[in-house]
Amino acid sequence: MPIPSRLNPVGGAQDFWSEFKRPNPYRWPILGASLLSTFTLMYWVTQEQVIGPPTPPQVSFISTFADGRSEAEIIASNLENQRLKDAWEAELAVREAEVRDMYRALGRASGIDVDAMERQIDEDRAREEAEQLRTLEQAGVPTDPQTNTQADSAVDTSTE
Repeated sequence: MPIPSRLNPVGGAQDFWSEFKRPNPYRWPILGASLLSTFTLMYWVTQEQVIGPPTPPQVSFISTFADGRSEAEIIASNLENQRLKDAWEAELAVREAEVRDMYRALGRASGIDVDAMERQIDEDRAREEAEQLRTLEQAGVPTDPQTNTQADSAVDTSTE
């Protein structure tokens, strides 16, 4: 298959040679700078060293629990942690109630109908909880209608 004449490099090489043969005082410095920059770049690229990924660190597991704890010790620890969690949640609830009271006072001082806003918020919350309960029922997840949460009987925790 013949190469088209516009893609033939012979004409380009002849043009380069005719321009290079013309007397020009800058042809050797330009040629030297071109060669120097080309070879410098090629040297820099070929000298690149690639080091593999680092070795993974040695992992030391530190356990805060004593080895050989009995079932009674585990249960006592869990109960103590639950007691601390309940105390923390009670303190958090008290703080949130204080903040809500401050916002109610600010709203009343500003002339806002705080009671109507709270009713609207309660209605929205009840609607969202009903939607969530409906979604859980459609998914087949057993729920406890008293607390509007998933039933604990669905999860077996006796082996933990």
